Amino acid sequence: AAILLKLGGYGLIRISPMLNPHPPNLMFPIMILALWGILMTSSICLRQTDLKALIAYSSVSHMGLATAAIIVQTPWGLTGAMILMIAHGLTSSALFALANTNYERTHTRTLLLVRGLQLAFPLMSTWWLLTNLTNMAMPPTINLLGELFIITTLFNWSTPTIIITGIGTLITATYSLYMFLMTQRGSISTQFRLLTPTHTREHLTLTLHLLPLGLLIMKPAIISGLFT
Repeated sequence: AAILLKLGGYGLIRISPMLNPHPPNLMFPIMILALWGILMTSSICLRQTDLKALIAYSSVSHMGLATAAIIVQTPWGLTGAMILMIAHGLTSSALFALANTNYERTHTRTLLLVRGLQLAFPLMSTWWLLTNLTNMAMPPTINLLGELFIITTLFNWSTPTIIITGIGTLITATYSLYMFLMTQRGSISTQFRLLTPTHTREHLTLTLHLLPLGLLIMKPAIISGLFT
């Protein structure tokens, strides 16, 4: 999700200029599938019981935005897609790392069983909060810049797309908060009373994921200068 989806996005960026200007019978079906996929995969996230599946579907939802922006073939769209793919690559990887830290200690990925971990791992709960806020594209992360570029591009291409992207953004915020509340809040199960404490290497891994997301907003031209 963090790497292979981005390789597919890179392939679209390289191949799409060969088809420019896109024939309508090719462009519109792909655009409709991409926009519809944003809503469908985001909605699927709301009914997931498996933590790893929820994160994976979240990645597919974000790549629907990137695909739609690439197909439009404008500088803003390509820039937004590049920013979002890099930002979400780090965010998705951090979420999978967090899910793995939970699984190593509880040996389950079921959301109904893994609850109340904030009481056992308060510092890890902070990482969960920051990563979920990043997944929601909250400022000042680079994710927000990428989504703004893409939403503006799609709005300029076709005004009604603002409805789909707006609903998709709302659902993304909903399932991100759902993921945080289900894993961190509530009462911890009695079978998880004796849990292995978190390690420095795990906190270092998450720091190396989230620190670039905070620093890149200071100079986004590092990853967006190819198309501006």
